[in-house]
Amino acid sequence: MTKIVHTLLTFGGLAALATSEARAQQPSRPRPDGVMPGMAMGDTARMPGMEDRAMGTMHVMDANMARHMRLTPKRMATPADSQRAERILTQLRTAIAKYQDPAAAVADGYKQFLPNVRNQKIYHFTNYRLAFLEAFRFNPAKPTSLLYQPQANGKLKLVGAMYTAPKRFSYDQLNDRIPLGMAQWHEHVNWCLPPKDQPQRWLDRNDGAPVFGPESPVATASECRKAGGEFHPLLFSWMVHVGIEPGENPWE
Repeated sequence: MTKIVHTLLTFGGLAALATSEARAQQPSRPRPDGVMPGMAMGDTARMPGMEDRAMGTMHVMDANMARHMRLTPKRMATPADSQRAERILTQLRTAIAKYQDPAAAVADGYKQFLPNVRNQKIYHFTNYRLAFLEAFRFNPAKPTSLLYQPQANGKLKLVGAMYTAPKRFSYDQLNDRIPLGMAQWHEHVNWCLPPKDQPQRWLDRNDGAPVFGPESPVATASECRKAGGEFHPLLFSWMVHVGIEPGENPWE
């Protein structure tokens, strides 16, 4: 049990508990295995402006963010899940140790995601070639993205990685890659984005809230049209974050 809890802390460094209000607002979509999506303790995308509390307490997703996130259902962790997760962590830590400096990651084909967005809590450096390969195979040593946390000295510290899987995958297929008892995969849904030729509008705010992106209260096509944006019911593919540092909070 101790080993399971330790691994859960590492895999669940971005865990969140959706409020009942957010759960009611979250759209449901049946997966190929017949299970309906649920909102529970799980993995949340680290995008600009997101805050988290120390592990050991439940994380509460902002209601706006919950409108834009779909999580796989939580499963009970087993000793076999913990052992498999530990093997993945070992391979991951060894493989990405050379990327402590983001420059090394860039040299190997990783590119910073949203490079013009400042003050991100976690910066994603994505390798799009590896993202393509993830549609056909899962290699723990070749994550789609590397995760860096900004430090007080201005440098970026390597704190984890992100794996992806095709949108078409069932929960069981996702579980075959990363045990759902150790971490929950997520999808980004109901996003309103600024027109492609107006990137400056990412800074637009209404009553103090962002008009576009993961923290926006805009979560329907009609609301997005009214805001002058482009609505996307589903962005990207399935994703899961993994922290590489042991401890109560892999992000600290």
